[in-house]
Amino acid sequence: MAVDLLLGLQWGDEGKGKIVDVLTQNYNLISRFQGGPNAGHTLIFDGHKHVLHTIPSGIFHKEAINVVGNGVVIDPVIFNKEIEDLSQFDIDFKKVLLISRKAHLILPTHRLLDAASEKAKGKDKIGSTLKGIGPTYMDKTGRNGMRVGDLELDNWKEIFEKLTQKHLKMIEFYDVELEYNLDELRACFFDSVAELKKLTFIDSEEYLHNAIRTNKTILAEGAQGSLLDVDFGTYPFVTSSNTTAAGACTGLGVAPNQIGEVFGIFKAYTTRVGSGPFPTELFDEDGATMAKVGHEFGATTGRARRCGWLDMVALKYACQVNGVTQLNMMKADVLSGFETLKVCTAYEYKGEVISHFPYNIEPENVKPIYTEIPGWKEDLTGMTSEDQLPAALNNYIDFIEKETGIKITIVSVGPDRKQTIER
Repeated sequence: MAVDLLLGLQWGDEGKGKIVDVLTQNYNLISRFQGGPNAGHTLIFDGHKHVLHTIPSGIFHKEAINVVGNGVVIDPVIFNKEIEDLSQFDIDFKKVLLISRKAHLILPTHRLLDAASEKAKGKDKIGSTLKGIGPTYMDKTGRNGMRVGDLELDNWKEIFEKLTQKHLKMIEFYDVELEYNLDELRACFFDSVAELKKLTFIDSEEYLHNAIRTNKTILAEGAQGSLLDVDFGTYPFVTSSNTTAAGACTGLGVAPNQIGEVFGIFKAYTTRVGSGPFPTELFDEDGATMAKVGHEFGATTGRARRCGWLDMVALKYACQVNGVTQLNMMKADVLSGFETLKVCTAYEYKGEVISHFPYNIEPENVKPIYTEIPGWKEDLTGMTSEDQLPAALNNYIDFIEKETGIKITIVSVGPDRKQTIER
């Protein structure tokens, strides 16, 4: 039995949480393989909105087991708050939420380091969410991080203090003003660790291997988006982990030949949060309409998302890097009312027309070349089947499928799990 992957193909915020929630009924096990609490997966059902930051999106399905993989970085304080927020749902967390011993921990001083580093950059800041993600991955690759499994050791507080003292010296180096109470941060962290230790820690790679061997159905859930991948994204305006399909292998201990379907999630348009180049970004009324109708604000940070037309060059690049087998288009309903849609199908790059995603897409180097497509006026939010979709939307879907060579199997026409059309 193969492991299926679900990935974002843009700069994150594509609606992965909803699709995982929709697909979960088909899987025994949902596993998160990278990232940290800088990601927010939003799920809406029964008239209520739920935002998950670290916990996999299958947590609302009682039959699903949820695994936080080794590639994830965990902030015990935020994790504990997530569990508290879910207490109303009568979830047996010890049974259905399993945590890899090899997952790294975000310490309070990781967040302080993040803030100090970003503040020191001044106008050159990269738009960090200040959750301590980058510094935690730096400690991981620097081979002196603290992992979940360390919490089972008698001397785990000594490991914590040693790393904390290292961080404090690094913060001094940045020479910026930060206000914090280390004693309060430490106490809150220790209290949260006590709660975290009530959950089940596992050797996740062995657990997943046995699940595959016994024909369990597994869905691996990514965070952020492919264009934020530390290797293949718009560096340095990226996250600190591999958000692409390869990250599932390293973030779960799953071999490449165990990967099955790769579901690629994208919006019918494009958004981006924070700093970084964005070739199709709109600064006019069309962009403002997308933001307003699409409620484009970050689930974790609350930051406004920048909006623009669909970038087909970037989308095809993400499909290629990930080996996408099925496309899922989100927020088609947001484009209702636009008389004409634009799709970027090539770039003018340093005076030359190219159709591939280049090393540098800064505005001084890249200008989008658009193809115009007729829009539709119909309200999609009440539609429940493919045959109800307007002809112009079907033409838009056909155009994307021809450009990518990949079928769009799901079209989302609203935020609720019921507002999902399978094709």
